[in-house]
Amino acid sequence: MLPGAESNTRPRARDLGLAPGVFEPGTLNAITDVAGVTVGHTTLIEGDAVRTGVTAILPHSGNLFQEKVPGAVFVGNAFGKLAGALQVEELGVIETPVVLTNTLSVGTAVDAVVAHTLRQPGNETVRSVNALVGETNDGGLNDIRGRHVTREHVEAAIAAARGGPVAEGSVGAGTGTLCYGWKGGIGTASRVLPRRYGGYTLGVLVQTNFGGVLTMQGVPAGKGLGRYAFSQKGAGGDGSCMIVVATDAPLESRDLRRLAARALFGLARTGSSYSHGSGDFAIAFSTATGLRVRFGETAPRTRLLLPSEGVSPLFEAALEAAEEAVYNSLLRAETVKSRYGTGEAIPVERLVPLLQRFGIGR
Repeated sequence: MLPGAESNTRPRARDLGLAPGVFEPGTLNAITDVAGVTVGHTTLIEGDAVRTGVTAILPHSGNLFQEKVPGAVFVGNAFGKLAGALQVEELGVIETPVVLTNTLSVGTAVDAVVAHTLRQPGNETVRSVNALVGETNDGGLNDIRGRHVTREHVEAAIAAARGGPVAEGSVGAGTGTLCYGWKGGIGTASRVLPRRYGGYTLGVLVQTNFGGVLTMQGVPAGKGLGRYAFSQKGAGGDGSCMIVVATDAPLESRDLRRLAARALFGLARTGSSYSHGSGDFAIAFSTATGLRVRFGETAPRTRLLLPSEGVSPLFEAALEAAEEAVYNSLLRAETVKSRYGTGEAIPVERLVPLLQRFGIGR
């Protein structure tokens, strides 16, 4: 079990001049720019077979079951497992950390999230927990059938959750993933709206493991690098992507679902083919304290909500941040080898001249 990637020296998108969209990023250009949101990883690299891990995203540092946050899920293609999605869709709240891992470890992660929740002070009488756990299949580089992720690994990722910079690339739930034929992984980005649009912050975290024809801010990078889906020597189009969107804007579940959809649409800007075998899911939540749902409350109360007419700037922010988070997941990922194959890091030395040819990074 490794803490992972603090020593990573590979570039982020903006280091190469990739800055999609019109809004500015937050200070960290990460999901943790949304106040109160924390992220933790457990990275598993063992022998020549185990290349997997866990990533946990916490909407706030308190008791999530006692103070649930408004949440929603949007499904682009459901060839995947997102445990807990139906109750989120029905009730419009998230009551546990959001955990990402590999496909065959979802059950283990659910068990760990339930155990974590039951242990929290104040939850002594709780008898139902809706753990929210997503996945992508890292079997191309990892001994996924060995189910090496344990409850302790999941709980360690939750315990490790911190604010500040987020480790990206081949870490946590992204340790064994592949994207556009290159090594994928964890990526994150954020946007801060100008005051005239509310000044809200929005952050995105992705676990990339999908295919298509890579496009980077309009540049045909996949074709230029000679690796893309459906070519004679191309990478496959299948795979999955999990997206987590956080915002401090006061949105209820209906508009959060619409926000999650825009983040998922953002994958198209990067060239995703949303293939038959791809599980494409987005989870969105609001950290607005006035919208938290207290366990057991029944009395009416006043809530401050952003009207639907005011959400368009957030939609744009979600598109931009999701696009940039995918780029960061690729650029920060280091090459990973195992007995099952090699996930090669996208070659920055070849990518830079290609971007410059199209006027990016000059």
